[in-house]
Amino acid sequence: MNLENIVVVLDRPEESRNIGAVCRAMANSAIHSLRIVGTQREDIDVEHVHVLAIHAGHIFDSAQYFATITDAVSDCACAAATTRRPGRKRKAALMLPEEFAAYADTLSDNGGAGSKVAVVFGNERTGLSDSEIQECSAGVTIPTSQEFGSLNLSHAVQLICYQLFRRKIDGAGGGAGVQDAKTAGYTPLTLPQVDSLVSYLLDDMRSIGFFSHAGRPEMEQFWYEVLSRAALSGEQADFMRKTFDRMVGLCTRAPLNHPA
Repeated sequence: MNLENIVVVLDRPEESRNIGAVCRAMANSAIHSLRIVGTQREDIDVEHVHVLAIHAGHIFDSAQYFATITDAVSDCACAAATTRRPGRKRKAALMLPEEFAAYADTLSDNGGAGSKVAVVFGNERTGLSDSEIQECSAGVTIPTSQEFGSLNLSHAVQLICYQLFRRKIDGAGGGAGVQDAKTAGYTPLTLPQVDSLVSYLLDDMRSIGFFSHAGRPEMEQFWYEVLSRAALSGEQADFMRKTFDRMVGLCTRAPLNHPA
């Protein structure tokens, strides 16, 4: 586990004190990369942040700001949305924190380099919307009581970061010099690269009449989630493109020319 490649993303945070508490929770687990979406620095009370951050104010001071979740995770190989509500328009399959930590381990520590892995937390009151969750490639949930399921933002961050840190200190994955065969020796596609691959594959499917009826958005989301979790290499992505092109050729008996 390379904790330097772990990114915490806060979407539309409202309370400056909550941001400070998040910084402290991150520092407890040696995670230092914070990205904030939809809230500008000038809208945040820096003094309130530092009061709750204690000695972790440097995490806030170096935070990056973005307009959308997609922008915030554009250099990441995985972006996991935190939610307690599964669903067809959210994420049908949700990982537990320890499962997410194991998955993040395979991506973040790849022979000393690795890829960035983001975990995305929603607004304190409303959480992540359906559309915001669809901007992410995976989902993670923290089991809580059905009687009172909501968690304080910093508590949720603490629980996820703890599992990531625990994975590191337990010596699993890269910490013990053991590489996951799925990612050893290459850098997985970033999420924008996965999105480009999905568009290519769906264009092939469209060209043979697969989408004669509705269904492309659902198929697009399906392929995006599957392929982003597969941690594909560039060569594997190229092989998929050639395979789909070959299938189109067999169906149409004519070569397919994709737009540049």
